[in-house]
Amino acid sequence: MSEAPAADAATTTNACPECGGRPETARGETLCGDCGLVLSEYRIDHGPDWRSFADDDRDPKRTGAPLTRSRHDRGLSTKIGRSTRAKGRKRRQFARMRRQHNRARISSKRERNQVYAFTEIRRLTSVLSLPDRIRDHACSLFRSAQSEDLLPGRSLEGFAAACVYAACRVARVSRTVQEVAEAAKATEDEQTAAYDAINRELGLPVGPIDPAEYVPRFASRLDLSGEVERRAREYVAEATERGIVAGRNPSGVAAACLYTAGRDVGAGVTQREAADVAGVTPVTLRSTYQALDDE
Repeated sequence: MSEAPAADAATTTNACPECGGRPETARGETLCGDCGLVLSEYRIDHGPDWRSFADDDRDPKRTGAPLTRSRHDRGLSTKIGRSTRAKGRKRRQFARMRRQHNRARISSKRERNQVYAFTEIRRLTSVLSLPDRIRDHACSLFRSAQSEDLLPGRSLEGFAAACVYAACRVARVSRTVQEVAEAAKATEDEQTAAYDAINRELGLPVGPIDPAEYVPRFASRLDLSGEVERRAREYVAEATERGIVAGRNPSGVAAACLYTAGRDVGAGVTQREAADVAGVTPVTLRSTYQALDDE
């Protein structure tokens, strides 16, 4: 019998040499759909490795989770699940294995601190609706701060909140100190002290955030119309052009622009309401409003 011709991985051969059927290519091998003759095998399948070990054959999952910076072990640790089939002695054995495995995952106080801080960072980024890149960067900042021995004498909760706020500042994502502090377990003073240490020792490339980034969220929280938001953006552009933004709190500038735009259309927003949303005092808001009002 002559050797079967090799089939291309993406196409099919003309006919099966045994029965004349039509060969089919699937999962790296070519076989006849009628008689089952394997025409070629051991070919490289460049497709995704979707596998499922569930009894009910539900949606298959890719084997292995991707690496992530938001875990102290980068997501490489093994997890012993809770089987519902094991009974009696086997169930107790798995429980002991799971308990010992969890103890062995954390081998030092340094890793224990990372587990606690990374859990807090993941919670904060979820509450503040921040993207995964902010979460991963915040975890990397915490590792760097830990390597520089910045943690002694400061709370882990404060450093977790400070890392999230610092990651937002580096990525130019508009989140105020007060917003992060409200969602964090640490006080605003603990967060500020930790952020000052991170910014001073690590030399973060932070810069002022564009006040326009705050306008949509502040307008939504104040229940203002789209017309007010549009006018506020125009006031922000005018303030930037006239140099009013320089040296001022960007969130306060955004609140002042929203207040000014609200006065133009009679929205009825007060200075106190706008200042509370931005986390600044009415005096700060008023100074920017007067600068905008001066021709």
